[in-house]
Amino acid sequence: MSDQPVFSRRKFLGGSAIVATGLVIGINLTGGKKSTNESTSALNPNAWLLINKENQIIFRLDKVEMGQGSYTSLSTLLAEELEVDPRLIIVEQAPIHPDFQAPFQVTGGSNSTSSRWDVLRETGARARSVLIRAAAEMWEVDITQCYAENGSVYHRENGQSLSYGELAVAASKFELPSEVRLKAPQDFKLIGKPLRRTDGLIKSTGSAEFGIDVSVPDMRIAVVLRNPYISGERIPDYKPSKALASPGVIDVLTINSGIAVVADTYWHARRAAALIKPDWDKGPLADLSSESIQKNRMAKLATEEGRVLRKEGSGREALKSASKIVEAIYEVPYQAHATMEPQNATVQVSAAGTATVWCPSQSPDVVQALVADTLKLPRENVTVHTTFLGGGFGRRAVPDYAMEAAEIAAAMPGVAVKLIWSREDDIQHDLYRPATCNLMRAGLDQSGKVTSWDQTMISPSVIRHSMSLLPKLAPTWLPNWLLSSISGVAAPLLDTRDPSSHEGVVDHDYDFANIQANQIYDDPGVPLGIWRSVGNSQNAFVKEGFIDELAHLEGVDPLAYRKLKLGEKKRQLEVLDLVAEKSNWGKAPEGVFQGVAVHESFGSVVAEVAEVRLDSAGKLKLERVVCAVNCGLAVNPDLVKAQIQSSVIYGLTAAIKSAVTIKDGKVVQSNFHDFQMIRMNDAPKIEVHILPSVEKPTGVGEPGLPPIAPAVANAVFAATGVRQRKLPFKLS
Repeated sequence: MSDQPVFSRRKFLGGSAIVATGLVIGINLTGGKKSTNESTSALNPNAWLLINKENQIIFRLDKVEMGQGSYTSLSTLLAEELEVDPRLIIVEQAPIHPDFQAPFQVTGGSNSTSSRWDVLRETGARARSVLIRAAAEMWEVDITQCYAENGSVYHRENGQSLSYGELAVAASKFELPSEVRLKAPQDFKLIGKPLRRTDGLIKSTGSAEFGIDVSVPDMRIAVVLRNPYISGERIPDYKPSKALASPGVIDVLTINSGIAVVADTYWHARRAAALIKPDWDKGPLADLSSESIQKNRMAKLATEEGRVLRKEGSGREALKSASKIVEAIYEVPYQAHATMEPQNATVQVSAAGTATVWCPSQSPDVVQALVADTLKLPRENVTVHTTFLGGGFGRRAVPDYAMEAAEIAAAMPGVAVKLIWSREDDIQHDLYRPATCNLMRAGLDQSGKVTSWDQTMISPSVIRHSMSLLPKLAPTWLPNWLLSSISGVAAPLLDTRDPSSHEGVVDHDYDFANIQANQIYDDPGVPLGIWRSVGNSQNAFVKEGFIDELAHLEGVDPLAYRKLKLGEKKRQLEVLDLVAEKSNWGKAPEGVFQGVAVHESFGSVVAEVAEVRLDSAGKLKLERVVCAVNCGLAVNPDLVKAQIQSSVIYGLTAAIKSAVTIKDGKVVQSNFHDFQMIRMNDAPKIEVHILPSVEKPTGVGEPGLPPIAPAVANAVFAATGVRQRKLPFKLS
């Protein structure tokens, strides 16, 4: 254990609070001064951990649970050093508090475990230390004669024990130790083990509360009719009489985003809304279509160079001296999130000027700020209760649905209003993954070796689409003139320097003598948002498809070619070796064809081999996907495997099933009949192999997605000789 990190109390990010009911360990993630808390309430927002005299161990989880396993993995980090069964920890969703904001209290970027790796283990270690000290003083023995195990402190010689609850009040009187040493990986009892999910029971029995389950006395249900035209803004005149006369309807009102119908039940509201026939404003993009967007982009490729994102060697100049130039155009469509639970929020506004929000959101403090702005209330007057999320994938980082619910509830003071989006609402009014187009070129020398890699991508900026929210999210003490100045400077920079667009383009690891990557900014006006694995999701398809083309061009095995071009990139080489071994690369059974892809994102490296079978009728079926993952130390291997499997399925849907297309200024797709998901009979067998490691954990919620589309596309090429350069593609 001597090699493990020692943390000082100053580094512990905040210190401790003493309460009459027990021991509270607090952390200030912002590094600011933390006030001492003398409250006896167990619902204290200043602390991660509370142990009370009733022997309750309460962990306030500041990362939301949306299926990725935060309840389990983060409880495990705490429990490891606290020496307690994580299933005995009571997990409470943390309230909004500066302690958890850095700068926002957001769950995303696949960093829940990595960002809490040190602080939660340290929390447990410090709590354990003072609990042991309390027991030693109560028994009047040397502290070395005491040890913690299974939520109690024991005396080594006589076996006497005291539970943490019995020690909590006494332990709270001690100052935390100035230094604490964490366990070495070889001493872990919980971390690295496949522990059962701690939220599995409540989800299996239906007692877990998702946003759509929220029930408040005398609650009303609302739906909203929104303009189907992307650029339509004006709410037209409409006749609400038929809707108002429908059973159960309470009110029909106009809000910023459309026409709201409030009723006693969802179906009463939905049926009444169908009776309103607005003549929607089409706006200036009434003729916009997927075809016109692509036509415009092809014209730009022919006439514009764009801004240089990366240049090595002679860059694009090297193409002029190449003996041969090969070109390929890769296209990626808009994608919807299609979370299992459609968007919803419940809001109650009091006549006294306060509001309560129940919301499935990835960003509760963003909900608070935007609802407060909508209602023109101080942020501290808005209380947000974060529920379980039925999927997030980035969609629930922007709570436009909560703003709608707040606006409706404001018209009905004292009444709780639950807004529910339909699946049609969800798909046709999403914040989409952007459509992009990439011109890929390679220069070859006289021997047929590739010497130049050249890429021009055309894309909008996802982050720029969120710039309008900045003034509403910024600290209230920040002056408006400074906000305007920041926005004015940042917006044009994001046109070409938006990492959410070009990640995986400017930072790929393949080594060529000459590399250039340019970006042409083009924003047709379709609303954009963060989609699982963000820019990596489409850019890996382009990169791994084109590197496969170059491998075949040079006549080299695709996996061996990648290793050749990766040089000394150890982590990438290790996952390629592992996936080659586990997939029996190059030795597939007759009629089975393999494709490979590897990509690094969110600190993790994932390699995948897809296998397709070609039957006698010439039809292809995806049979197996083998994944190799380097994500540092896997806190819970079962959760890692589940997340990689989930990423593969989600990525497959976008690769071979679904796309969002635009026609006449509107989104064409509306539900799962024309925005299809991977079904059970389509799903391949998925194997996940985790590279052993004792390094700090890295992301797993998203890195499994980027390699799947190119791996399958490359397998299809191996089977048919036809390149798939446009998503989605058909297997046969």
